[in-house]
Amino acid sequence: MQLARRHLLDHGACLPSALNDRLARSWQRSLHAGLPPFGGRELAEPVGGLSLSQSLEQNAQMLSFARPVMDFMYGQIRGGDCMVVLADVDSMLLHTVGDHGFLTKAQRVELRTGASWRESVRGTNAIGTAIEDASALQVRAGEHYLERNGFLHCSAAPIFTAQGAVAGAIDISGDERASHMHALGLASSAARLIENNWLKARYRDAVRVHLHSAAEGLDTPAEGIVVLSESGTLLGANQEAIRALRLAPHDFFALQLETRLQERLAHLLARTGREPHTVRLPDGRRMFLRVERPTQRTPSRAVVPEAHEPRLDALAASDTGDTQWRRAAQQVRRILDKPIALLIQGESGVGKEVFARACHDSGPRRGRPFVAVNCAAIPESLIEAELFGYAPGAYTGAQKGGSLGRIREAEGGTLFLDEIGDMPLLLQTRLLRVLQEKKVTPLGGTPVPVDFALVSATHCVLADAVAEGRFRSDLYYRLNGFSVKLPALREREDFDALATRMLAQWDDGGVRIAPDLLAALRGYAWPGNLRQLASVLQTACALRDPAHEPAIDWPHLASDLRDALASPAARVQPAGKAAETRAISVGQANAAPEAAPPAALRKIAHQAIAQALADGGGNVSEAARRLGISRQTIYRHLKKADAEA
Repeated sequence: MQLARRHLLDHGACLPSALNDRLARSWQRSLHAGLPPFGGRELAEPVGGLSLSQSLEQNAQMLSFARPVMDFMYGQIRGGDCMVVLADVDSMLLHTVGDHGFLTKAQRVELRTGASWRESVRGTNAIGTAIEDASALQVRAGEHYLERNGFLHCSAAPIFTAQGAVAGAIDISGDERASHMHALGLASSAARLIENNWLKARYRDAVRVHLHSAAEGLDTPAEGIVVLSESGTLLGANQEAIRALRLAPHDFFALQLETRLQERLAHLLARTGREPHTVRLPDGRRMFLRVERPTQRTPSRAVVPEAHEPRLDALAASDTGDTQWRRAAQQVRRILDKPIALLIQGESGVGKEVFARACHDSGPRRGRPFVAVNCAAIPESLIEAELFGYAPGAYTGAQKGGSLGRIREAEGGTLFLDEIGDMPLLLQTRLLRVLQEKKVTPLGGTPVPVDFALVSATHCVLADAVAEGRFRSDLYYRLNGFSVKLPALREREDFDALATRMLAQWDDGGVRIAPDLLAALRGYAWPGNLRQLASVLQTACALRDPAHEPAIDWPHLASDLRDALASPAARVQPAGKAAETRAISVGQANAAPEAAPPAALRKIAHQAIAQALADGGGNVSEAARRLGISRQTIYRHLKKADAEA
């Protein structure tokens, strides 16, 4: 395959007969992404901490059904110098299980939790390419685009949601010298099993139709499963049913299933619990059906949506009961299928990126790339190359093969620009040109057409930045096609539900929070918002002894937080009155002198920054990431603290 790689670099096309058509197309995409197949190009480190926790939370349902299947799969191949991998829709690895010796080998190429194996980052590989193509794939040894991955033999199958969008992939990877004859079939069967169990659990209160072309095929992994409302509206289906009934994405939450099955709904429901019967599809094919209904139906917004909220989507899955958050989600749903830029406002740490990702996963571009760029975390000298990419040899020190740039990585999907208010003015001008012309010009290159949905977020008031000359007014109006504001944690009505959901990430044993501590946490000002709460709960879970301590309690908190919780100045009134007496957040502590916060609250903000700096080993960028604020905010706080000292 060395010759094939050289031929690709020299001629821009794959060597005939070296690869099958699908792999050849993937190699060419990898080359177009600026990836050199040879050499030791540095790759992004796997993410961890809060970023990984957020990904695990976003994929909690898929994970819960995938883990037991992965354990079963590994039991079949244990000792074969291999591993089983679960990845999300962005090809980030969420969970792995495998032989210790091979796991060690796999770490050499970052085949481990938190790493991205997206095709545009790692070249042709089973996980990233299966997700890119939405189809099962085997990539053997030298068929990997990057030479360094040539010791791998990988088989991956995509996992689909109930509405046919790619949710992730399950993969079997092993040493290329070992035998993996049935790996692709095993991975495909595992993906179908995960999908079926996930579908049935998510719609446990819905009418369920099982179908197959043969009566013996019912109750097997090869059966099709369709779920529908009591009125007969199609809610979801597995891949077998989507293929058998030739369903399209726009059919979900709109199609009356009786039109596709050519049988009246009343007749269909009357057969609940009976022996399978047959129907004729419009094209003349015969299908065997069995209908199941819940024994006791409980009204549920997760199964039968309200008329004004027609989609059961990622936004709905993120809804934990807060009125302000729900109103923002309902408003955004109306523009997701329109070319309208979305601007998300809110204090640092309120979950703007999580909300943006849920918007992406709920819209027509779900299953395509979601590329997040923190404009405040990239050094100003590098942000231009990071966003727009560069041609090979564009400048001294540039990667030999050039770089695609984050904007082009978002092709067909969503570009999320976080902390857009911190973008330098020169870059604002270039970004505006991209939005106007729908083309991006890499450094040293020529214009390339781009297509993406744009979502931006900021913790500052952009209108004020425009008035002060720090932000271009024309770019502001481009970004602000539609704006929503997410509530601060102290303003939300769903604190208990949020805490419960977060705890489930780090403790699956149903751990609770002691009542008096929960009341104190509920009334705290939370200067770091959701990010701070997640950090506090994760640490508390780690400190709790599961054998002797049934609940998280005061001893499991850091001393500075215990002191803050005991301070009356750090408490806020219940949601609903929060607008009247709002506590200060880390981001707000930069207000003008006439709006300066009480000294006690300013001290809390300083303590939060000091703790984040300590946890990050003094690294300001890492501290900013942990708190969800910009580095400039930290520097201003440190300067103010020195002045006060």
